[in-house]
Amino acid sequence: MKTLRSHFRTATLALAAAGLFASQATAMSVVAPGDPQPIVLAASDCYAIGQQVAEQNGGTLAKASQTTRGGQAVCVIVVLVPGKDGQRPRRSEIVVPLN
Repeated sequence: MKTLRSHFRTATLALAAAGLFASQATAMSVVAPGDPQPIVLAASDCYAIGQQVAEQNGGTLAKASQTTRGGQAVCVIVVLVPGKDGQRPRRSEIVVPLN
């Protein structure tokens, strides 16, 4: 004889499986054969921007993170620039708009 707990567990697993299948079905994109190819916009990547900024400053990328400042999405880039005459590297924080 099944208890209420085992019925509840079976129902929960069935609902989870149904939700998983439904999410997979809705995630697939549908393009009609006669339609032109869809345009995919790729968002800018803070890490890639950080690598470019580090290269321009002659340093190495230490950190790249995305944040919002003043209602605008920006990348906060931390670059370690080598010190002069064997001194410690200098930490430089640069804020770049995310386009």
